[in-house]
Formats: sequence, structure tokens, C-alpha cells
Amino acid sequence: MRTQFTAELIALTKDLTLMSTLAHDAVERVTDALVDADLAATYEAFALDEQLQKMYSACEARTVVLLALQAPVARDLRHVVTAIQIAGELSRIGWLASRVADQVYQRHPAQVAPQPILGILAAMGKLAAEHTALAGRAVAGQQPLSEETLAAPSMETLHQQLHSALRDPASQPPTDMAIDNALLGHHMERCVDHTARIDRLIRFLDTGVPPTAQPSEDE
Repeated sequence: MRTQFTAELIALTKDLTLMSTLAHDAVERVTDALVDADLAATYEAFALDEQLQKMYSACEARTVVLLALQAPVARDLRHVVTAIQIAGELSRIGWLASRVADQVYQRHPAQVAPQPILGILAAMGKLAAEHTALAGRAVAGQQPLSEETLAAPSMETLHQQLHSALRDPASQPPTDMAIDNALLGHHMERCVDHTARIDRLIRFLDTGVPPTAQPSEDE
């Protein structure tokens, strides 16, 4: 029974690693779609999200079986519970990427935003993709990249730049587009939030300290 349980955990980790790759690719492709009004990249983002949602359902089913049949305790239980939570975070990243793709699709063949707003959204997408790649390395058990390797500026800075541009009469788009642009930025920010949650979940797996009890990055 123990051998079977270990094999199932290994398979679950492999699924999470693949989901991490899919999530990264979805964010990367939808950023390409946003920048270039690229319909092919938009369809790819939709397809990647669909794969992610299917894999999330498969991971959920696998964890239910593990919990029901193996009755794991201590670290093994923590591993299973953490795995399904990480899968949930990755599925939400895919969902967010598909929401961005929706806007690109609806605006096509026009751009989703004027400059300089489009450039800021592109930078937010690039940063979200880099954070998703970092999360994928952590899920795979590899040494994560240093925060210093992430593109500057930070997501918080980009958020401020976006809202300044949306209020600037020189670059301010029509009201409906401004609302959509603000929502696009929010989606990119949420992708990074989900990668931060994955980081806390992995620390929980390693240390047993719940995510809510871990110090924030600002502390």
C-alpha cells in the first residue's frame, strides 16, 4: 500500500509540474496576443486554459482517491492537501489568462489599448509570466530563481503607472475601454497573487507553517 501511495504522490507532482508549464505558457501567449492583437495566440491561450481545467479536475479526482483509500497522516496528508490547493491556484491563473484572451478576441483586429497603456499592460503580462515560471520551478522542486532576476519594475509600480495613464488626459481612452484596461491589469496582478500563494503553500509543505501564519514579504 505504501509503495502505491508513493507512486500516486509522484504522479501527482508530475501533473502539477505540467500544470505549471501550461499556466506559464497561457500567460506568455496571452501577453503576446495582447501586444500584437494576435488571434492565433489568443486561441492558444484559450486552449491552454482548457487543458489546465481538465488537469485540475484530474488532480482533484486523484487526491480524493488518495485521501479516501490511503488515509494519509502527518506530512503525507499535508502533501496531498497542498497539492490540490496548488492545482487550484494554477487553474485560476489559466482562467485569468482566458479572461484576458476574451478581451483581445472581442477587440480584434484593433488593439485592446492605446499607447502608453498597452506597453504597461505588456510589462504586467511579462512579469506575471516570469512569476508563473518561478512558481513552476518551485513546484518541480528546483532551486527557485532569485527575486533579483525578475523584470523591473514591480507589479505594484506597474499598477500605479497603469492607473496614472488611465487618468492622464493625454492617454486616457474612452470610458468603456478604460474600464476594460483596468480589468486587464487586475487580471495580471491576480496571476502574480496566485503565484505568491503557491510559494506559501510550498513553504507550508516544507515547514508545516500554514500560509496564513507565514510572514508577508513586506515584513
